[in-house]
Amino acid sequence: MDDAALLEKLAPEAERFLERHLEASREWFPHQLVPWAEAGMVDWDRPWEPGEHPMPEPVRRALVVNLLTEDNLPYYTTAIHRLFGVDHPWGAWARRWTAEEGRHSIVIRDYLTVTRAVDPVALERGRMQQMNHGFHQPIAGAAEGFVYVALQELATRIAHRNTGKLLDDPAGYEVMSRVAADENLHFLFYRDVVTAALSVDPSSMVLAMERQVRDFEMPGAGIEGFRDHAMAIARAGIYDLTIHHDQILVPVVLRHWGLESLEGLSPAAEKSRARLVSRIERTRQIGLRMAERREEAVAVVV
Repeated sequence: MDDAALLEKLAPEAERFLERHLEASREWFPHQLVPWAEAGMVDWDRPWEPGEHPMPEPVRRALVVNLLTEDNLPYYTTAIHRLFGVDHPWGAWARRWTAEEGRHSIVIRDYLTVTRAVDPVALERGRMQQMNHGFHQPIAGAAEGFVYVALQELATRIAHRNTGKLLDDPAGYEVMSRVAADENLHFLFYRDVVTAALSVDPSSMVLAMERQVRDFEMPGAGIEGFRDHAMAIARAGIYDLTIHHDQILVPVVLRHWGLESLEGLSPAAEKSRARLVSRIERTRQIGLRMAERREEAVAVVV
């Protein structure tokens, strides 16, 4: 089934999921979550120093990655419009999603700026670099788009929430929790679109799953120094391969989408399913080995 036919077939479900999203969404205002009183204690002309807002360095890195990921919104919106179109209900969903994601970048940036939790000059330079880099996840068609965004929204929710838990700051925790709650609703929309698509064209969806799980990268992969950020974030337990396996691939791909129990697949999709099941198992094994190495490294330091 080509993209146009798939999108038309799924349009009633997308409309239903959008209505569900609007009913579940809670109105909130970024300005109410930001500790503005702290701004009055800042000498804005003085160069930033880490001691202004002490926190573990991996958490600081996670906050930067989280924000710069949200900042790249124009590229994501363009990609979604390209993949799903602008007609109702897909266009209505894309506009609502864009508005909510924009609110995320507003509240995180205001929080970081007011509290001076990160270097505001480096943060702005990072935004400029990230926006110029763009977003280049290889996504071929609507089926792959549905799968990628479902996985990405859940990964983002997990990263935001885990970052918030490590913040010794009630305001920061509330900011990240609020954003994570929105990301969960976005995840549910795309997760259930994929579920609906599996009943329409299971073979195409399995092929899409394999490609997107194989090539999956978070949108922040284009951030300068992302590898070092990602390693620090993994060491802190905010997001690593084990989390990716245990909290995304297993509960979503294997259980909710029922990868191993799907029927009526084409020969190509059957082979793709077998490769994907093997890849998920390899991800588990690699994640465990990486976690063991981190523990060994910590033991040596201690």
